[in-house]
Amino acid sequence: MSFERELDLHIRSSYPVLYVPTTEEERAEDLIIHVAQNGTPSRAVYIWDFVNGYNHSGGGRSNPLQALDEVENARDDTPAVYVLRDFHRFLEDASVSRKLRNLARDLRATRKTLVLLAPSLHIPADLQEDLTVIDLTPPAYEEIDAEMDRLLEGVPVSLEQGSREALVKACLGLMMTRIRLVIAKTITRFGRLDERAIPLVLEEKKQSIRRTQVLEFWPAPETLDDIGGMDLLKRWLEQRASAFTEEARAYGLPNPKGILLVGIQGTGKSLSAKATASLWQLPLLRLDIGRLMGGLVGESEAKTREMIRLAEAMAPCVLFLDELDKGFAGLGSRHVGDSGTSARVFGTLLTWMEEKTAPVFIAATANSVETLPPEVLRKGRFNEIFFIDLPSENERREIFQVHLGRVRGDLLRNFDLDALAFQSEGFSGAEIEQAIYDAMHLAFDQRREFTTEDIVHAMSEVVPLSRTAADQIERIQQWAASGRVRPASSDAARAGVYGQLFGDSAN
Repeated sequence: MSFERELDLHIRSSYPVLYVPTTEEERAEDLIIHVAQNGTPSRAVYIWDFVNGYNHSGGGRSNPLQALDEVENARDDTPAVYVLRDFHRFLEDASVSRKLRNLARDLRATRKTLVLLAPSLHIPADLQEDLTVIDLTPPAYEEIDAEMDRLLEGVPVSLEQGSREALVKACLGLMMTRIRLVIAKTITRFGRLDERAIPLVLEEKKQSIRRTQVLEFWPAPETLDDIGGMDLLKRWLEQRASAFTEEARAYGLPNPKGILLVGIQGTGKSLSAKATASLWQLPLLRLDIGRLMGGLVGESEAKTREMIRLAEAMAPCVLFLDELDKGFAGLGSRHVGDSGTSARVFGTLLTWMEEKTAPVFIAATANSVETLPPEVLRKGRFNEIFFIDLPSENERREIFQVHLGRVRGDLLRNFDLDALAFQSEGFSGAEIEQAIYDAMHLAFDQRREFTTEDIVHAMSEVVPLSRTAADQIERIQQWAASGRVRPASSDAARAGVYGQLFGDSAN
């Protein structure tokens, strides 16, 4: 439901106090005035702020209690909407809070509606039942297209129809204020509006991501060629490389939801998530779940909603949730340590993951599945859950080839890859990479080229995780072999219980 329709419905239903959290104050007020004046009956709109008081009378200047008094004392039979700017700053005041609660009770029998405008959502606990939140979403395609016509009156334009559509689509997810600014920036810089506006709009989206301090915009230089082994996972990703195109929509395919990569530390889970964005040529966003948690009541939930809005603004994109198990560890049991904030954030995130229609692909990783709440593993959250095991001998050979090719591509033939793969049994990809660097340090200290023997020597001085955490690794391998997940590599699928469970998919 659009903001205008939802606002009109609440006003006609006599909801007394509405709360609109938005940084787009001007656009929100324009929409409120449009809804009020075109409603049945038509309503007058009065706007108050702390500096100027009410725009029609100057009443309530520098006094939020007087601002509420004016609403209370106005005629009950006169339809009106009262907009209070930045009123969230006064909600913690006991007098203002009590007055607002009294007013909310009285307004239900009148034709007066109170609308609180604020740049963020902050509702004290004692007011949560009296306020109704209405979110102002970013403008839709049609609204941006119409605004573009208005902005470009008398401006030189060199846009083909296809480029015009691409520009409007690039603006999707930005608030109208930002769209106006970036269009003005383009015209000021180039003297006209042309295709050069599109990368400026995308850069503005990146700036929006940076301002949140919750999401990070990550470059994704890694490709599937940088990953040794995991052929089944690679094949799955390659088959969905064009899944976000209009051709896929016309074919009837839904947008892929995401994947959960479960496995042992250092086996390439994060690398695979990054390579997904590179393969599909989509922007990569990283969510730090810890940053969602705020100290104020309602702050964490507001950050979660803002994160979702921004992710959908960048869509189609890949949203990288690294170490999901650490972010929500312990929520499988009753969680009361933070008054349920973590549980509410977790629930909001899971609901969005299951119900989202925007093309945001979730690439999540986890090391310890035991600490994950069971809701995460339920069908519908992810398209697939892959288990990434310790690499087989063939995969270790590929891993050596990838890493040595990166640092000594012209001398790769000098290394005995078969011997290295055999000697590195039990090593993860990260441990193999580190062994190569240790060998390079050793040889560099002696001012010579490093060799196969140096790498073998470096590995001999390392106790891999497969030995130091053998019990933990065995538990997760047994869990994976129970049939709850798919193996990421055909070598794993052919081995042991995997061969019985996944043999068909490996062929």
